[in-house]
Amino acid sequence: MVQDNAIEANGGDASEARAWLALWNAASDCGAGSGSIDPQSLRALPAGRKWAREAAKVVFDGLVAGSLSAPAQLAARWDRFGGSVTALIVELGKVWGDPAAGRRVQYYLEQMLLDVDDLAAPRKLARTLGIRVDVRNPASTELPEGVDQIYAWLMIDGQIEARVQFGALGTVTSGHWTELSSNFVAPELRLENQSDRDSHFGKLARLAEEAQLLVQSSAEATDVLPAPRRAPAADGHDNDRASFWDRHFATENRWNYASPYEQEKYERQLEILPAGPIGQALELACAEGHFTRQLAPRVDHLTATDISAVAVERARERCSDQPNVAFGVLDFSADALPGEMDLIVCSEVLYYLDDLAELRRVAKKLVAALAPGGSFISAHAFVLRDNPEKTGFDWNTFGAQAISETLAATEGLALEQSIQTELYRIDRFRRLSPDEVVAEARIDHVPIRAPIEMGVARKIVWGGARALRRDVARREQRQRIPVLMYHSVADDGPAALARFRCTPALFGSQMAWLRANGFHAISTEQLEESIAKRQPFVGRPVLITFDDGFQNFADNAWPILRANDLTAEVFLVTDLVGDSARWDAAIGLPTQLMDAGTVRRLASEGAFFGSHMATHRAIDGLSTSDLAAELLRSRMFIERWTGRPTTSFAAPFSVTDRRLGRLARECGYRIGFGGRHGPADLDGDPIDLPRIEIRGDRSLDDFVATVEAVLDER
Repeated sequence: MVQDNAIEANGGDASEARAWLALWNAASDCGAGSGSIDPQSLRALPAGRKWAREAAKVVFDGLVAGSLSAPAQLAARWDRFGGSVTALIVELGKVWGDPAAGRRVQYYLEQMLLDVDDLAAPRKLARTLGIRVDVRNPASTELPEGVDQIYAWLMIDGQIEARVQFGALGTVTSGHWTELSSNFVAPELRLENQSDRDSHFGKLARLAEEAQLLVQSSAEATDVLPAPRRAPAADGHDNDRASFWDRHFATENRWNYASPYEQEKYERQLEILPAGPIGQALELACAEGHFTRQLAPRVDHLTATDISAVAVERARERCSDQPNVAFGVLDFSADALPGEMDLIVCSEVLYYLDDLAELRRVAKKLVAALAPGGSFISAHAFVLRDNPEKTGFDWNTFGAQAISETLAATEGLALEQSIQTELYRIDRFRRLSPDEVVAEARIDHVPIRAPIEMGVARKIVWGGARALRRDVARREQRQRIPVLMYHSVADDGPAALARFRCTPALFGSQMAWLRANGFHAISTEQLEESIAKRQPFVGRPVLITFDDGFQNFADNAWPILRANDLTAEVFLVTDLVGDSARWDAAIGLPTQLMDAGTVRRLASEGAFFGSHMATHRAIDGLSTSDLAAELLRSRMFIERWTGRPTTSFAAPFSVTDRRLGRLARECGYRIGFGGRHGPADLDGDPIDLPRIEIRGDRSLDDFVATVEAVLDER
């Protein structure tokens, strides 16, 4: 019997076995026309969402036996026992202390009854109306009292074209049926569908109005939306370098020259200056003059130059009290360089030359511009393109290693000293006199002590890369991608929730692995667009998602994501934003949730947000009206906080039912995630996509194997 299987699956004891038998007997009595219910006999039944379906199966079997009916006859005979069996299920919800759990059993039971029925006539159950619809000539369907779900066969010439099940709030008009049957894709919430206030769409529109009023009334005076992100500057048709750099310097202090990281590099450039007095010095690419001001006191006369007139003017203003500094606009690649220089300084700019051939040509010009015995100082970062096996910046250029090797191979230059860190090297080359013997260079390896700001850190791949994003983008396309599901990133928490909690160290190693293996993060909007266009995924995209919106995402996960040049989508429980995860209260101290201010800040920094409904209740226990209200309310609150359209959701507890997909579309969503496990692919239903749960009680090797398995399925 079904209850025996349920007991065995749960490892139940004798008291539980008696409770399952009591439920079966009570359902059998309902089927036989008796409505006697003994709540005490049901108290040992296991509570919890996963047992709702089992309870419905037991009730179904009891009804078959008690009514002496075949399963296919039960829906037609609902009037005989429907009231008593509904009362039984309501009582079961009371025993569990959870009316929503009882409603969940009711939905499951009615679905089972209609799954085996022939719908020869309309079947009005407690919450579901089962009907056939002639899609060539559909009639409006009025909802009986208490019903909020439609189970329909769409018929053409007596043949079943489709079976549909969806939540309904009011009259399903003939136009609604026509639209549904035309392509089986739910329409958007259109004005023409709102004209009849008692229709499904009319009531949905009223719920949307109520949600909008709630959002507006809850807005605080300080609830300011983030400013739109600056659009990238258009290059137009002007490709000359001077215009390119003028556009860059349109934003002042673009590279945060005053940061501790940049200042430490400046100090080391000053440290490597040649001993003794320096007469004539030339600074190439002086930018806005921050290093110019520090170099000026160390030389007799300094000529500071840059290709950008905008930058030169800022440098002139910054160094206006330095009488030994002259300024000029100079393209060191195209223009002639002044000669007889005792020192030339060139920092963080040689990467921008077109190729190594141009670098070799510039190197010869530098030799010609130096006086014999003069020094050339180069400060540049390591780039993965030079050596992907070592830490470096993921830029599409050559880097410090190639620059240093090219300069060292230039006739007339010899390396005298080098200060090298894990991220950059600063070299001093000497212009050799004729017949000068080259001494062995001094190499100093030093740590980076200054903190590295996020804008710099997110372009670094520590320890090297096994695959570069641009390389895999050129050669790889795939039909499916991993959508990773996380919850919490923290060191501590209730033991019962360990599988849902990654330590920051483990999460950091996972994100570093993704970065080092050429993955780039996408948003749900990009995923939905690829599926809609059936456009293969280029390179190695990954969608990183977080359920619930814990504060530890902001504290622990987001800095790690940004440092690895990744982003994520967080699904928020909007009624509880700023509160705690009350749904876990029975397990331990509930985890703090992000507040609206934190959501706004992270959205402005590049995080994405979607809906995890409004209350974190499992949707299969919600009435259709409550489900629609939560879908609408949560979407509107998130849009207010982030200033961006919200089109994604993830079902709480990964629980869905047949109403959710259509209703979610009608409420403005285009992409959603339920309870299925696996990668998302181009053939998937975008409103019911699978995800891959990343458990906190598994190792980095397990994570790697999981993600690589998706890569192998190209």
